[in-house]
Amino acid sequence: RFTSFAGKGSAGMASSPCGNSNFDSGLEIKTRSVEQTLIPLVSQITTLINHKDKPKKSERTLVAIHRVGQAVSVAVGRFVAVGEAIAAENQELKDEMGQACFEARRAGDAIAQLTDVGSASPSQSDGRVTVFSDRTGMVKAARLLLSSVTKVLVLADRIVIKQIITSRNKVLVTLDHLERVSTFQEFVQIFSQFGNEMVEFAHLTGDRQNDLKDEKKKARMAAARAVLEKCTMMLLTASKTCLRHPDCESARINKDAVFHRMRCALEQVIEIVTEARSCGENKILPASIYNGIKDFKSGVESLRDNLYSSSPQSMGGQLEALVERTEDFTDSAYTSHEQRQAILSLCQLARQDTQQLVHAWIEAQSVHAKEATEDMEVSILKTCQGVNDLRRELHKVAVSRASDLLKVHGEQLPLRALKAAGAEGNLEAVAEYSRTLTEQKEQLVETCRLLCHVSGTEPLEITCIHAEETFHVIGPQIISAAQTLALHPSSKIAKENLEVFCEAWESQLCDMALLLREINDVFEGRRGKHSANLKTAKAVKLDAEEQTSMAKLGLELRLLSSDVDTEVEKWEEQEHEIVRQSQSLASMAYNMYLFTRGEGLLKTTLDLFHQAEVSTSGSACYRSFSPPFVPFSSFFLKNKVANR
Repeated sequence: RFTSFAGKGSAGMASSPCGNSNFDSGLEIKTRSVEQTLIPLVSQITTLINHKDKPKKSERTLVAIHRVGQAVSVAVGRFVAVGEAIAAENQELKDEMGQACFEARRAGDAIAQLTDVGSASPSQSDGRVTVFSDRTGMVKAARLLLSSVTKVLVLADRIVIKQIITSRNKVLVTLDHLERVSTFQEFVQIFSQFGNEMVEFAHLTGDRQNDLKDEKKKARMAAARAVLEKCTMMLLTASKTCLRHPDCESARINKDAVFHRMRCALEQVIEIVTEARSCGENKILPASIYNGIKDFKSGVESLRDNLYSSSPQSMGGQLEALVERTEDFTDSAYTSHEQRQAILSLCQLARQDTQQLVHAWIEAQSVHAKEATEDMEVSILKTCQGVNDLRRELHKVAVSRASDLLKVHGEQLPLRALKAAGAEGNLEAVAEYSRTLTEQKEQLVETCRLLCHVSGTEPLEITCIHAEETFHVIGPQIISAAQTLALHPSSKIAKENLEVFCEAWESQLCDMALLLREINDVFEGRRGKHSANLKTAKAVKLDAEEQTSMAKLGLELRLLSSDVDTEVEKWEEQEHEIVRQSQSLASMAYNMYLFTRGEGLLKTTLDLFHQAEVSTSGSACYRSFSPPFVPFSSFFLKNKVANR
């Protein structure tokens, strides 16, 4: 609501971030929208202050300054009007917002008065007009304006945070209701409401993620939103499976795990937007080897400027702490003998180079040298090169391990075997293939940990941790879903549930491949900033309203197609035409749902429209319905139109 407050007066002004301005508001700006709104104002104020250095102005210059001053005043008036409207709608901010708006209006009026042509006086020597005789007043008014405007923006931002919290609370309440339902009909009704609330929450948090300035927070937000997005489908099928098989322990375990993970992700989103400090936040970024090497090199290179900035003993201890972290590589059962020996050799060389540096350093200090000696300079270069070689070797080991695993897992052999064993009701085979999947899960978890060590940026480290946690959680969930299917091999719902969890595993493998590419790009210097997106963008993007409508429709279609499968499961004549058409319709609905997530076969809006145009499943299914099924068809069409 504030993005255009500066108006035309901002045209052609500087575009440097307002955080670099001398007019410090004393308030930390955490979002790009607030920063971008302040940039034109800072530029205009800077223009006015800079012209103060030359008090005598030509008439043309004077008119320009007057125009800038009036533009600031008018823009502040519009801005304050919006701020006052927000205050009226939010009583808890009324006093603070009212005071900030009052100060902003007062400062804007002061600037308009100070730049008023009518208040200027002609010079006695050359007839030119002299303005800004009150330099102190202009600086004071400028500081007050920037401070008050920033405060209004920060207060308005609290409204956005409040909206996210309110949306989260609605989701939590509905989540509790979903967890306690006892009938399928009640579940369908509540899940429909839950889907709408999740779409709203996703929209709010997506905007917030894009607006955050802190790249680490953006990455954490992306990870939490990815969990919520994927868990929504898992919650649907896991809950349905529990309702169909209420006495099945593995189905209950499967469902409980999904609900727990969703609640944790919801809590993480709120921690990010409110900047709450939780017990787990300090553990979010474990000490990585990349950061250890970076800090160590920084300390070594700083000796060139100050021989007495630290002690030789501390440098030796810093290197040993760094070497200790390489044990994640050398102690791994999956690291080859050659790789282990290469890492250990490079660690030993780094120790030797550091010892030589410490020796040269102590000698330089003993003669009270003011700068690094020639021997020190050589040792500094060798030491930095040594740890760079170590980093390169560790990167090669982690990346090659990840690449090999992705090739192996691309065949999805354990997942296929689990599906087949479950469908056959073979519990022994399920147990055997579960052990294979568990071993692969452990390999993936460990590999993500190694990638975290060499990722190169903190946002990428966060994404590595997210991938590690995802594999750690989904592996057991796949196993419990397979156990449920093995106990109920004829259950279509149990089969669908296993498919959804396997798809989540495959999706995370795709995310890991993208992550690996980003890590390689950073290492080779091609890109320096993580995008904080866990999936690729579609070729054609919908606007916010279209995305919301399409996501709601996708959830509704997926829920309704699940209802079709539930009814079909009860029928004996599986080759009946209506069965075939209904399943085809369900498949189309699922493809539409995947499109709203940026996944599946439909990549662009053109693909979506083409699918809808050429598909005859809907009309064929309608023709196949006998009279008792007409109400369901009407219900489907009604929901489709209502959510379009």
